[in-house]
Amino acid sequence: MSNHRADRPHGSGRPRRPSGPGYARDDRTGRAPRSGRPPSDPARQAAYEAIAAVHRDDAYANLVLSDILRSMGLSGRDAAFATELTYGTLRALGTLDLIVADAAGRDVARIDPPARDALRLGAYQLLYTRVPAHAAVNQTVDLVRSVAPGAAGFANAVMRAITEQHSLDEWLEKLAPPYEEDPVGNLSVMHNHPQWIIRSFAEALGGDLDDTARLLIEDNQPPVVHLCARPGRADAVELADEVDGVPGAFSPYAVYLNGGSPRELAAIHDGRAHVQDEGSQLVAAALLAAEVEGRDTRWLDLCAGPGGKAGLLGSIAALRGAEVTAVEVAEHRARLVEQATEGMPVTVLPMDGRSVGRDPDLPEESFDRVLVDAPCTGLGSLRRRPESRWRRTPADLPPLTRLQRELLVAALRAVRPGGVVAYVTCSPHMVETQVTVTEGARRSGVEVDFVDARPLLPPGMPGLGAGPTVQLWPHRHGTDAMFLAMLRRTA
Repeated sequence: MSNHRADRPHGSGRPRRPSGPGYARDDRTGRAPRSGRPPSDPARQAAYEAIAAVHRDDAYANLVLSDILRSMGLSGRDAAFATELTYGTLRALGTLDLIVADAAGRDVARIDPPARDALRLGAYQLLYTRVPAHAAVNQTVDLVRSVAPGAAGFANAVMRAITEQHSLDEWLEKLAPPYEEDPVGNLSVMHNHPQWIIRSFAEALGGDLDDTARLLIEDNQPPVVHLCARPGRADAVELADEVDGVPGAFSPYAVYLNGGSPRELAAIHDGRAHVQDEGSQLVAAALLAAEVEGRDTRWLDLCAGPGGKAGLLGSIAALRGAEVTAVEVAEHRARLVEQATEGMPVTVLPMDGRSVGRDPDLPEESFDRVLVDAPCTGLGSLRRRPESRWRRTPADLPPLTRLQRELLVAALRAVRPGGVVAYVTCSPHMVETQVTVTEGARRSGVEVDFVDARPLLPPGMPGLGAGPTVQLWPHRHGTDAMFLAMLRRTA
């Protein structure tokens, strides 16, 4: 057995909804009928509801869990426990499915969804937490009895079969292929990532599987909430004192929270700060640190929703006498940008960013600085969106990379000669980073030079590579895995 272990798993496809005796459900909704019994533990019930919504409705865990906790009136330790169970189960989903399938003697796709999600939650408690085994078993059986009444006996048998292996280490010993024979398969089971994602990480890390393992381990740690102290409205050191946090390691605007919900902070409500990963702050600030020739008053945020980077750019624009045009194709996200930039010199346009440079209102060579925070797979933020690792597939890449190239081409049309474009993705996948930048620049039809992005970041940042592009990493920088390429239009 290799020593490459740490936190969690291997992937699974979306389970089918089987039929058969013992798996009762409401045929009108596809959901298991409730027995009418109140949940024995509200925190576990909240976690179950969130996990079920993620798999049933393609919901986002952070959004749906927040709503569930609020509707159930949970706070403090109950809310923290529900959050741990939800995020932990979603991170560990691949390995949990292997374990549940082995204990059940059938693939998880053949287990009715309500019972399956409850068993995943129960298995997580047994193997990844300090919840006593008898409590995990009893509470899971009670939960299954309330959401899938005909499957309570089955759930009891599965949970007791899981306990027979005694520990997570024993299950991993049984299910993970030997590292020497199948390193990617081993890392997948040990660290809870689909194999295709591990391969993409390893490629971006130069084939170093030891470094890849360190990244996977970090991906499974609960992330710290980062705030952005908006320049001209708040100072990061003073804000850190106010919220009982600490100033960030690299961004001059970053504050790390020590706990609690940022929704309750006065600085968020009065517009002095917003929630934003430090890596996102760094790449937005890098755009404004690059030299431009001549005028420096017209800036463009080409994919502005939901407004974090636009809020930072708008704050700095107010100090520099510049104006920001924020483009967002989705109307509801455009409204979020408007809310995030209220009182700033920011104009929000609900339009397709690919038309910029051809639109008569936004003609070619209009802007001095352009930010392209392109839609991507989000593989760089798996710490914050644990369900994404199991939801994304390689089939997502072709349409996304085509869109990324088209947006970069539009940005290079929109920037004037002497101006700069920052291409950013929250993904380290080489196809979304190096390949897209190279192809987009080639297809743009304009002359560009690559600017070395490393000097545009704070001095002393480790592990920035050979340039001219920069890839940030959770295990090296404590940020999301943000990619940055800086290009200057020369003619």
